[in-house]
Amino acid sequence: MARKAKDSSWVHLSDDDLLKVRIQDLGVSISGSEIQPRVRQLHHELAEKGLLFRPVCYLSDEWLSPDGQGAIGIPFFLAHPRLKALEFRMMFEVEGGTASSCMRLLRHEAGHAFDHSYRLHQRQDWQEVFGSPRLAYHPHLYSADPRSTEHVRNLPDNYAQSHPSEDFAETFAVWLNPYSQWRTRYRGWPAMRKLRYVDRLMREVTARPLPRRTPRLDFEARATQARLRSYYERKFRLYRVGDLSSAVQDLKGIFTLSRAARIEHPASALIRKNKRLLVESVSAWSGQKPGEVARVVARLAKLCDEHRLAVRDEPAAALVRVSAYVSTLSVNRMRTHRYETRRP
Repeated sequence: MARKAKDSSWVHLSDDDLLKVRIQDLGVSISGSEIQPRVRQLHHELAEKGLLFRPVCYLSDEWLSPDGQGAIGIPFFLAHPRLKALEFRMMFEVEGGTASSCMRLLRHEAGHAFDHSYRLHQRQDWQEVFGSPRLAYHPHLYSADPRSTEHVRNLPDNYAQSHPSEDFAETFAVWLNPYSQWRTRYRGWPAMRKLRYVDRLMREVTARPLPRRTPRLDFEARATQARLRSYYERKFRLYRVGDLSSAVQDLKGIFTLSRAARIEHPASALIRKNKRLLVESVSAWSGQKPGEVARVVARLAKLCDEHRLAVRDEPAAALVRVSAYVSTLSVNRMRTHRYETRRP
């Protein structure tokens, strides 16, 4: 009982104080969380397909299936509503935060886990269908054709087009989903060849012995000593939005510096309130993936907080300038692979 009280003592902390807590000290687990029934659902779907192998599910720092391992890492922040709220405040999105999005990701990572466990990507027929697994993988820089019928659609941003291994995992996810109706939805699409191949391949897998190797669990949350603040700083660097410190001067041109003890109209609140509008409009007109735009918007809001910026004009006018600025950053990112503030 004492351990449980200690583990939950962070729940009522402010965001600033919560960011000082080490991830391993959160004490969160899959058991008893909203993740538990979704893992059970995954197991049920695998059983319905006649698959006996069950990937090991554990809490990690992100969605992943460790290279070569039959396991699925699930972000630790999904194990508690307070951590989900912090994730949204910091990143403007919670990847897997709803039941449907969580299941899409679980099925996707299960595809990787099956690939790793049975070494499916080493097969010649696999490579003939999906391509070489040795191709370079750039998850944040790939280009995609949203009209392509060569790939299935499961995760956002046409993720199946990012790499052959991701194409397989996405195809597996659609095949596994009992509600996908893939035989009807993808009828006439070239992607049907991939779905039929996965269907045949999994029938073959059901007759093979179960993998006996104990998977290595990378980046386990319960062993992560980093504090949440360091976790998010690394996350910003990982998504290549950590170089936006140069945007501070531009933001000061859009907003104004406040020296009041309590900012009456914080610029960050304006950005967060209109997050969906900003992301959808900038993504639609710039061609940048929504997830990328959302991370930029989140970083700009954080910079506004850090530098105590306030809205000085009519909110609508300020929002127009912010939208134009985010569009400029996004277009320059697509042209130069960097978020530069010079005009295109």
